[in-house]
Amino acid sequence: MSKPSIPKGTRDFAPQVMARRQWIFDTIRSSFARRGFQAIETPALENLSTLTGKYGEEGDQLIFKVLNNGDFLAKADGQVLDERDSKRLAFQISKKALRYDLTVPFARFVAMHRNELQLPFKRYQIQTVWRGDRPGRGRYQEFTQCDADIIGSEGLLNELELVELFHEALGDLGLPGVRIHMNDRRILAGFAASCGVSERLTDLTVAIDKFDKVGIEGVLRELETQSFSSEVQAAAGQLFAIKGAGTDAMVELEKTFDHPLISAGLADMRQLWNWAAQRGISSPELVFSPGLARGLDYYTGAIFEVRIEDSPVGSVCGGGRYADLTGIFGWKGVSGVGISFGADRIYDVLEHFDAFPDAAACATDVLVMHMGDATLDASLDAAARLRSSGRVVEMYPDSAKLKKQFKYADDRGIAWAVVIGEDEWASKKLTLRNMRTSEQLTLELEEAIKRLC
Repeated sequence: MSKPSIPKGTRDFAPQVMARRQWIFDTIRSSFARRGFQAIETPALENLSTLTGKYGEEGDQLIFKVLNNGDFLAKADGQVLDERDSKRLAFQISKKALRYDLTVPFARFVAMHRNELQLPFKRYQIQTVWRGDRPGRGRYQEFTQCDADIIGSEGLLNELELVELFHEALGDLGLPGVRIHMNDRRILAGFAASCGVSERLTDLTVAIDKFDKVGIEGVLRELETQSFSSEVQAAAGQLFAIKGAGTDAMVELEKTFDHPLISAGLADMRQLWNWAAQRGISSPELVFSPGLARGLDYYTGAIFEVRIEDSPVGSVCGGGRYADLTGIFGWKGVSGVGISFGADRIYDVLEHFDAFPDAAACATDVLVMHMGDATLDASLDAAARLRSSGRVVEMYPDSAKLKKQFKYADDRGIAWAVVIGEDEWASKKLTLRNMRTSEQLTLELEEAIKRLC
């Protein structure tokens, strides 16, 4: 018999891990709700045609396709099979796929439900997504995204709200060294135009987007591999060499690369920077990064990426402005902007810094001991009353020795134990034991409740 296992890039979550994950989700959800974002959910399965062509060629290769039901080869073209043309074959044997992210399904949702929505529409969504990435530290094939989008408005105040969301939610989570990097795709488009390679913007963006993984030397090698000229490579070196806090870097960029698209992107970046500074979000937390690319094809304006200083993983959040995302589903000209929190990477960072609070623990407050049938009703009543007072209470299910029940409480990290034996039952009281100090008090139930509160 083979040893049980799970696919690479996936994980089981034990109770302690689930408690911490739920705390992360609840904290982020609270930030969304405070700002009027409304919750939606979409299916894990989308039509393959919905997803393909939205993430660039590399992204399309990472989509998990689902085989058609039954004899999935029955309608496959024999010639395609003989030629082993996997790209063409995929669309013949698979009509559905697991969602790659939450943004494209959201665009599909908006296009399908547009008559029911009031614009601008502010949505949040916390669900699992799947990508065929190579598994590694902070990189999973199954993970949870926490997204917030504002669609139906071009106002730059939307970008400010999302920067504030990063600041507030990550602050509530206690993440140290938060760096909110921002750029504008128009700056990259202007950079490509100033280099005379506008028609190859996607290739250029994909190469630049690899900077965090391979550094400037790796980007230059990628540009050379993609047959970009030495002049373009030199210009990329200049782009990544631009440093400074916010507005200083913006001034240097405009001096180095003179193009109307760059000026337009910088105008919004300056305004956003100034608004954020007025709201108490500035350097070093806020960073203008002219080399920030984010490879997804649908971004057209501001783009964001959040990294944590000295963290073992890459970016923990990202997002950006899209001018016409719903246009791919037949509803043209609807602009929006959205961000995504990578809950799994956030978990890894908090674990790395040992920064989870006690509130994220998986803990029962009180264990009510089972002292036998004679006092069982009184014990059950006490457990119910303690629960109604707001405590998390377990009733031990078996009439076992006290030593065994106390050991269970210790092993679970339960703070309090309640004992109602025959002596306590006769006096209409209970024994309340502090499992950390071993202090014991004999109290009436209402007194015990007050002490626990």
